[in-house]
Amino acid sequence: MSEGAVKPSNPVVAEAHEVDTFHPPEKMFAKHPSKPHLNGLEEYQTMYKESITEPEKFWAKLARELLTWQRDFQTVHAGSFTNGDNSWFLEGQLNASYNCVDRHAIKNPDKPAIIYEADETTDGRTLTYGELLREVCRTSYVLKQMGVKKGDTVAIYLPMIPEALVAFLACSRIGAVHSVVFAGFSADSLRDRVIDAQSKVVITTDEGKRGGKLIGTKKIVDDALKQCPDVTHCLVYKRTGAEVPWTSGRDWWWHEEVEKWPSYIAPEVMNSEDPLFLLYTSGSTGKPKGVLHSTAGYLLGAASTGKYVFDIHDTDKFFCGGDVGWITGHTYVVYAPLLLGVATVVFEGTPAYPNFSRYWDVIEKHEVTQFYVAPTALRLLKRAGDEHVKHQMKHLRVLGSVGEPIAAEVWKWYFETVGKEEAHVVDTYWQTETGSHVITPLAGVTPTKPGSASLPFFGIEPAIIDPVSGEEIHGNDVEGVLAFKQPWPSMARTVWGAHKRYMDTYLNVYKGYYFTGDGAGRDHEGYYWIRGRVDDVVNVSGHRLSTAEIEAALIEHQAVAEAAVVGITDELTGQAVNAFVAIKDGHEINDQLKKDLILQVRKSIGPFAAPKTIFVVPDLPKTRSGKIMRRILRKILAKEEDQLGDTSTLSDPSVVDKIIETVQASRK
Repeated sequence: MSEGAVKPSNPVVAEAHEVDTFHPPEKMFAKHPSKPHLNGLEEYQTMYKESITEPEKFWAKLARELLTWQRDFQTVHAGSFTNGDNSWFLEGQLNASYNCVDRHAIKNPDKPAIIYEADETTDGRTLTYGELLREVCRTSYVLKQMGVKKGDTVAIYLPMIPEALVAFLACSRIGAVHSVVFAGFSADSLRDRVIDAQSKVVITTDEGKRGGKLIGTKKIVDDALKQCPDVTHCLVYKRTGAEVPWTSGRDWWWHEEVEKWPSYIAPEVMNSEDPLFLLYTSGSTGKPKGVLHSTAGYLLGAASTGKYVFDIHDTDKFFCGGDVGWITGHTYVVYAPLLLGVATVVFEGTPAYPNFSRYWDVIEKHEVTQFYVAPTALRLLKRAGDEHVKHQMKHLRVLGSVGEPIAAEVWKWYFETVGKEEAHVVDTYWQTETGSHVITPLAGVTPTKPGSASLPFFGIEPAIIDPVSGEEIHGNDVEGVLAFKQPWPSMARTVWGAHKRYMDTYLNVYKGYYFTGDGAGRDHEGYYWIRGRVDDVVNVSGHRLSTAEIEAALIEHQAVAEAAVVGITDELTGQAVNAFVAIKDGHEINDQLKKDLILQVRKSIGPFAAPKTIFVVPDLPKTRSGKIMRRILRKILAKEEDQLGDTSTLSDPSVVDKIIETVQASRK
């Protein structure tokens, strides 16, 4: 909708009726190795209906089909949202590492498992399933020697290298719980996560390489470990060979340790509900929360969405551009492709290094069949110009998008310029807490509308809820908050050491429902349009950041009295962080102070959380009870000063005019 166009009263209705529907392209079927797993929308509808009306029958069949069990299960599902005790495949026993590696290595040891595309175009290598099994087993022995036992957590702070996947699988092989921390996080963030998860072992590299730059991962780990007295071992993979600080007795070289151990160790037998991993995500309280996923349910979510959403077939080569430090990397770099026995591309670099053709070069070189990336990267590449997309990429069948809704014009560019109108675009909606896709098209099956996440995946029963009354709104052409009505296997089971917080965040908001925290609309054809967060979370480049966490980092600076952070639309990163700070008396307000505040956030959380703009204001808009009204700040930034509503309830309404003046002055 162009600037100045009149917005209809119900955006869903207008949006849905104006949008083109795209059917899976004919040329996609022409380049298909066989045919999609489903015969079209009708087969999806039949299966979907069964997954909602007979979920236990549906998931039991899929679990036995897609996973290898050491012991079969009898009880498919127990528990409820209301009691927060959902569990799946109860008596079953299996091992994640066996399901990802052994069963494929036994069948076809020479099949490529990991295609490593290093930061420098010449440094890559490929690991077969046979080689991967040997690497994983030797690393498992090393972890056992370091005292890691079943149920212990291991912190992984690694860049996008094959050893990151080896570390994941070595942990799961011996029954340890991996807690991966994105290798762009600061020492303080890493320290908090190591302490919260009680990890005794940390795995890292001497340095990381990304976009031609070196990242001092070992130095960051050393800074973090100064305040982690319980960490006994640090395993260091030699990535660059740089001189790094060394703590004798605690630090061990990966290459020296793995040489001591044989290439096979039997996988630990795990129960379905044993924890597989912890992944920390931003919470609105500012304290990161460790989302806990179980073994069988999570693996089934990864395998089933990999199979049906991306239409993965045996000869495919799958490329997900997400980092293993986020849920996208966990599920779609590591688990989904390896569970299905295909090759996964592990990409260390950035889309712009050495130039803007890098992704397309990788796709062409490795004959990639599915590509999955965040809209942020697509916006960057679209802006760089079409001359960088000269590649044929003739094996490419599926183009995925993840992390935030994709704008229609970016969707069309992706479809036309990257996919040459021969690949199906799947805009997937899901969260760290859902484990795998929940609302998404199925490649080769679902007709799609640019900007819509389309229809629910199997077993997901969405509800649109009126946030005021808390009642479900039935029918189509409706707007509200998005919730789910029945449990699914890959949902998170708890927040580590804070089950009450898990209940209060997801399951107690609307009793009997799982609350996503996102607003959504359902159009006249039942397609879902995700509107974004309804709580205080910003989404920068597909990374969900808590405003409270960024505010806490700003307040650490001695000059800051109060801070409020809001996300505003940004054409490159989706949302950008804007911060409003009130400064204590006696501190000089200048550009250096603003720079110091940005550095403060970089140090405390990481570079990706740094505010794009800082506004120094005399005071923040607060209610009489002291609650900061971020909604008012959002409206001012969006130039909607005429829509602020009643500000008379604020403790000092005059503050609003002063903030408007500050923002307007900075625009000039």
